[in-house]
Amino acid sequence: MVLRGGRTISALTVGAVTSVLAALAPAPAFAAGDPLQPYAQQKLRWERCDTDRSAAFECAKVKVPLDYSDPKGRQIDLAISRIRAGSTKERHGVLLMNPGGPGGPGLTMPVEMEPLLPAEVRARYDLIGFDPRGVGQSSPIGCGLTGDEQTVEHPYSAGTFAKDVARARSVADKCWAKAGDLLPHITTRNTARDMDVVRAALGERQISYFGHSYGTYLGAVYTQMFPRRADRFVLDSALDPKLAWRGLFRGWSAGAELAFTRWTEWAAARDATYGLGRTPAEVRKTYWDLIARADQVPVPAEGGALNGDAIRGQYRAFVQVEAVTPWIVALKAAASGGAPAPTALSASAAPESAPARSAGTKAKAFGAEVPQDNMTAVVWAVFCGDARDWPRDPEQYRRDAVRDRVKYPLVGDMGGNIQPCAFWKRAASQPAPVVSNHVNALIVQNEWDPQATLAMAKGMRRALHGARMVTVSGGQGHGVVVAGPSCADAVVTRYLTTGRLPAKDLTCGR
Repeated sequence: MVLRGGRTISALTVGAVTSVLAALAPAPAFAAGDPLQPYAQQKLRWERCDTDRSAAFECAKVKVPLDYSDPKGRQIDLAISRIRAGSTKERHGVLLMNPGGPGGPGLTMPVEMEPLLPAEVRARYDLIGFDPRGVGQSSPIGCGLTGDEQTVEHPYSAGTFAKDVARARSVADKCWAKAGDLLPHITTRNTARDMDVVRAALGERQISYFGHSYGTYLGAVYTQMFPRRADRFVLDSALDPKLAWRGLFRGWSAGAELAFTRWTEWAAARDATYGLGRTPAEVRKTYWDLIARADQVPVPAEGGALNGDAIRGQYRAFVQVEAVTPWIVALKAAASGGAPAPTALSASAAPESAPARSAGTKAKAFGAEVPQDNMTAVVWAVFCGDARDWPRDPEQYRRDAVRDRVKYPLVGDMGGNIQPCAFWKRAASQPAPVVSNHVNALIVQNEWDPQATLAMAKGMRRALHGARMVTVSGGQGHGVVVAGPSCADAVVTRYLTTGRLPAKDLTCGR
C-alpha cells in the first residue's frame, strides 16, 4: 500500500492498517462541544478585492475571538483573500501565506506570490492571504508614535542613554494608552489560533503554509499547537524559535560581524578596483577610520550628512558585497571632499528590516484606514507579548549594550540597547509555546541573510525534528522563494506537489 508522500507499507494486518490510517487522519474542524465550533460554521462572503486587479483575486472577512479564553466574548474581523487553485481535479488544498514582520500585511500575497510559483503548484492550491490580527485590514492598531519612536534600532552611548530610556518608555505608554484593549491579544499564539479558525471556516481539515521571515516562526508555532492540522509547510528565511525575541536583536549583531568579515576579504581581493586595502585587515581599518572621521565631521550625503552611527546602521548591506563596496568607496571620497555620497543603498541592495517593510496595497473591498505606525505597533505588541524574558531594569540594557559593542563592534550596541518591552505591561495571555516537534516542514535559506541568519535557520531546523533544510550556498539577501529563481526551487516544488521531503538536508549552488 502506498500512502501520501510515497511511503510504502506491507505485510500489515487489517487492524494494523486501520490503526495507521487513523493515526494519519487529520483532526476534524473542531471537536464536538468545542466553543470554537460556531466559528467553523460561519459563512464567508467573497467579493472582488480590487477592481484594479483580476476578478480571480477575492476577499472576505472571518470572525475570530479577540480573547481565546472567552470565545463567546468580543469578536474581531480578519481580512483574508484567495486565488483559487488552477485545477479542480489536481487541487490538494489551501496554501496560507505570511510575509513576515511581525506586522506585515499579507492580504495581497496571493497576487504577489502567484508569479513566483510554478504552474504545478498553482494548480494544486487555493492561495490564501490574510492580514494578521491588528494588521492592515484586520482590526489595525496604532500608537500615535513619532518618526523617531518608530525606529527600532538605536546606537548606544552614555550621553544618549537617558533619552533612549525615555523613548522606550514613551512607546510603551503610548501603545497601552491607545490600544490597550487589543494589545494583550496580539501575539503569535493568537495569530496561529486565527489561522486554525480560517482553516475551519474554509472547510479544510488541514492547511499547507508558506511563511517568510517572522512568518517562519508563526508557521512553526502553528505546527507546535496544531500538529495534526499542519500539512506541507515551507519556511523561507527562518528564525530560531529560541531567540524569540530579545535574542533576535542580539543575533543580528553576531550575523553582521560574519558578513562584515566576509566583505573585508572580498574587497581586499579587489583592491585594484576599489582601493580599500590590500588585506582584510587594511579594509577593516579603512572602514573604521571612516566611521571615526564621520563621528567627528559627518560625511556629506545626498539626503543629509551621515555620522558614524548612521553609516553603521546600514550593516545589513554587507551581505551584498558587490553593492555595498561602491557605497563605501563613495563615502570615503565624500569624506575627503568629493561629491556627496548616496544617503543609503537602494532597497534591492540593502534589504529592509522586517519592521520597516511597506504596508502594502490596501484592498478596496475593505478600505479601512490603517494608522501610519501600524507595523511598528504590531512589532512591539508581538515582541513584547510573546516573551516574558525582557529585562525590566534599564541598567541591564546599558550593560548589555556596552558588552555587546565590545564583542560585536559593528552594531552590538544597537542589538543590546533598551527597547519598549522593558516597560510593557505584563499581559494575561499565554506566551508563545516552545517549538519542538516532528512535523514535516521544508526550510529554505540563503547562506548570507542579514535578518534571518544562517545560524538562526539552523536553530529552526533543530527545533523542527521532522524538517529538512536547503541552504543556498553563496546566496545573498533576505528571502529565497520570495526573491525569485534559485537552486532551491525544484525541491520546494516537489515538496508542495508531492509532500516528499529530501532524504537529508541539502546545500545547493546559487
